[in-house]
Amino acid sequence: MKRCITLTALLLAGLAQGASAADVQLNQTQTLGRRLVDQHCGVCHTRPTLVSGMYGPELSRETAGGREEVVREVVANGTPRMPGFKYMLNTDQIAAIAAYLAVLPPGHQVVDLPAK
Repeated sequence: MKRCITLTALLLAGLAQGASAADVQLNQTQTLGRRLVDQHCGVCHTRPTLVSGMYGPELSRETAGGREEVVREVVANGTPRMPGFKYMLNTDQIAAIAAYLAVLPPGHQVVDLPAK
């Protein structure tokens, strides 16, 4: 039994390490952008559950055609369906969001559900 638990723990540790190795290495600005996306953008641009939809589109390096200046403009001023954040975030924070999205791979919100 003890051997089974040890083997399971090692397997889980290896899986966790493999998952983090697959992640993109973020610089300090991109790390700030990730935190800000989680805090301010995630409510609309991430799935709250595995089977639910999103209010806004998925964000990735393909957002706004991959043009960081367009991302900064949209985040600052908003769109008809999205509020602008220029009064809540400063220009460095908005640039950090754009820098993070520039390296975020598409498809990170895709959920493969088992076939029925």
